[in-house]
Formats: sequence, C-alpha cells, structure tokens
Amino acid sequence: MSDLIQASLAEATDTKRVELGAGAVEKVAEVFTSLFPGRRAVVIGDERTMAAAGDAVTAALAAGGVELLEPHVLPGDPELYAKYENIEALRDTLAGLDAVAVAVGAGTLNDIVKRASGELERGYMIVGTAASMDGYTAFGSSIAVDGFKQTLGCPAPQACVADLDIMAAAPGNMTASGYGDLLGKVPAGADWILADALGVEPVDDAVWAKVQGPLADAVSDPEGLAARDVRAIGALAEGLVMSGLAMQAHQSSRPASGAEHQFSHLWEMEGHGVDQVPRLSHGFKVALGTVAVAALYEALLETDVAALDVDAAVAAWRSREDLEAHVRHLNPNPRLVDETVAQTLAKWVPAEELRARLETLTGTWAELAPRLREQLLPAAELQRRLRAVGAPAHPSDIDLDWDRFRATYLRAQTIRKRYTVLDVLFEAGLLEPLVDKLFAADGFWGLQRP
Repeated sequence: MSDLIQASLAEATDTKRVELGAGAVEKVAEVFTSLFPGRRAVVIGDERTMAAAGDAVTAALAAGGVELLEPHVLPGDPELYAKYENIEALRDTLAGLDAVAVAVGAGTLNDIVKRASGELERGYMIVGTAASMDGYTAFGSSIAVDGFKQTLGCPAPQACVADLDIMAAAPGNMTASGYGDLLGKVPAGADWILADALGVEPVDDAVWAKVQGPLADAVSDPEGLAARDVRAIGALAEGLVMSGLAMQAHQSSRPASGAEHQFSHLWEMEGHGVDQVPRLSHGFKVALGTVAVAALYEALLETDVAALDVDAAVAAWRSREDLEAHVRHLNPNPRLVDETVAQTLAKWVPAEELRARLETLTGTWAELAPRLREQLLPAAELQRRLRAVGAPAHPSDIDLDWDRFRATYLRAQTIRKRYTVLDVLFEAGLLEPLVDKLFAADGFWGLQRP
C-alpha cells in the first residue's frame, strides 16, 4: 500500500484498511478478522465476479478461520443494475442474516451492497475485481431512484482489498471504464477551481491533493493498461482508491465529479446504453463527457472573458419562473422533469448576486485562465489516450445521436445543483454561443461530424 493511501486512511471516516497489490486476496481473512472479530461473513458476488475472485475469497476466509454462510450470488447483466429495487431486495436478505457482507465485484455490486449494509447500519468490506471506477472507497452510492440517478448517502466500506493480479485479468473494457472515470477528474478539477474562484464552493486543499496528487501518473500510461501491465494497473487502481477516499473525506462527490459526470448521468437517466449487454458503463459515458467538457473549456479559454458585457448578461438573466419554464422545455420527460427543475432552481441567484459573481469572473480572469490551462489537458489528447486504452472518445462510439449529443451541452447543466463550467457559461450568456462554435464546420466537433 502506498504512502498516499496510508496517510489518507488516518483521516478517513469509515475505511480502516486498504490492501492494494499483487496477491492481496491472500490477506482477506486477516483484514476481516481485524475489523470484525468473531463475526460471520457472507460473500456476495454475481456469476462473473464469483468466478473471477469469489471462490478465492471464500477459500481465503475459510482458511483464515472465518465462519462463512452460504455465498449469496446475485444475477449478472442485465438484471444487476444500480436501481433502488435491487438494494431493497438485498437489504431484506441481509436483515435475516447475522453476518458481515463481503462484496466481491466492482461498481454496481459495490454500490448495492454498500447502500443495503448502510440501511441496516452494518459495516461491510469490498474485494474489488476490476480497476473500473472510483467508488470502492467512496462515501455514498450512485443509485437510480425512480429513474433519476443520484448519490444516496451511506458509509464507505470498512476495508477494501484490491488484488492487482485479479484486476489485471479483468476484461479490458472494465479497465478502460476505470480509466475514463479517472480521466474525468481533470475537467472536474477545473470545475472546482471555477466554483472556488467565484465564491460558490471553496477548494479543500487536503482533499484536492488526494485526487489531483496521484492523477497525472495514474492516467499517464493508457497503452500499458491496454496491455494489462500490472504497474499501470496499480497506478490506476491507486488513483481510483484515492479518489474514493477523497469523496469519503469530503462527504461529497465534488472532488471527483463535475460537468463530465453530468453528461454521463443525463444519458444514464434517459436509459442510454442500459439495455446493452454488457451495459454501457458509467466510465465509458464519463469518458465522452470528459472530452466534451474539455473541448468546451478550450472554447472558453479562447474567449475574452474579461471583456464580457456584465450589464447585458444580468439584463438577460431569467427569473425563477422563467428558468423553470426553460428547464421544463429542455427536459420534457415527465419522469425526470420535476427533480431536474428542483436541481436547477437550487442554483438560481438573484440578478444582483449574479452581477457580483460575473464581475468577479471578469476581474480575476487574467489570473484564473492560466490556472485552468494548467489543470486541463487538450481535448484531442484526451481522445488519443481514451482510444489507446479502448474507451469511447466520440459520440458514435456509444451510438449517441449527433443532435442529442449537442443538446446534452445545454441539458446537462440542469440536472445537478453542483456548480460547474456549464453554470458559469449559462450565467454569462456564453453557453449557447460556445456550443455553436464547437459544432460549427470548423469547430472541434464540427470537424468530427459523421
């Protein structure tokens, strides 16, 4: 385990142990008994994860003297989806068992076990089977409730075991998904810089370092990841674990999630890719969202923001009533629109508060723009890296309609109250003009139109 992880564990609210390395599965029993002395365990996996690691975990626990119940095997794709009904079913099963859940799997399975254990006020541990997402050590679970994807509060696992040999053997698309999820921390960091500079949400320097500190190394070798290089897998896994620990420390996904995740969540809420087998992963949607947002930042950084007509932007600012009508027009889906309206209105500010915010933006742009450039990577470079690892980098890669992709730039701003570059541009009256620029014949996306 790295010094970064060790230092973060000393500050973690929930997670007490992380074992990351080749052969780490052999430590499962020792980790379990150190945290849950005298308790019984029930291993929870699906058909694939039980074959990949569940049997080895069960054997290791038994060899270490842990009393085991019969493993609980959940169905795989397409039934295993992070929807609340699956949490209720597992919670009701666990309620009748006097045992600690040992989840064996990746994102969806971990989220389901995490929330089910949390509702029962029980600790649990996770044995990760792929470097596929950053939620292993994160506070909260990303769950669809009535079709609306949201983060439901619940404690992180008390322990996480990540065996790099097992992770390196995982399907390549899962590693590529984890890479897409982690690469999203690049524009997410820029979003936090903006929110901090405009007085919306201050950057927590200690939490920032947990994510951004190991990030450059973790995303530096997509070719090695595609070749299943254990060193590259280890760097990616460490970055993902640190991202989760940062969210745990912050009790929020802000350190690891910005506008790129809003793109992903919108598509997921609308069911895009849900019926595919295997299901279009969270990380793959974030990957495309990352390129999309990076391209938008490039358009912003080519704009003379210091010369913004603040009076005109304030004069064009919508009232709460007009904003609600605007959101309902953009998001007519009756299953989602009311929550979308609530999320958007939570960000609304009166005209004079907007004026002060925009004056801060224009007045500090000379110092702010270089910070953003230092944080970001070019959208074309992000595409290169994503293609090298085998992740989507263009709307056609995830069978997304071109017009729908373009509309996502406008609609994604409405689905979360989190303040991102989409909100800055919306408030400044620049969002639609810059999207038009991106999709013009000579713009970033216009040049890539199918």
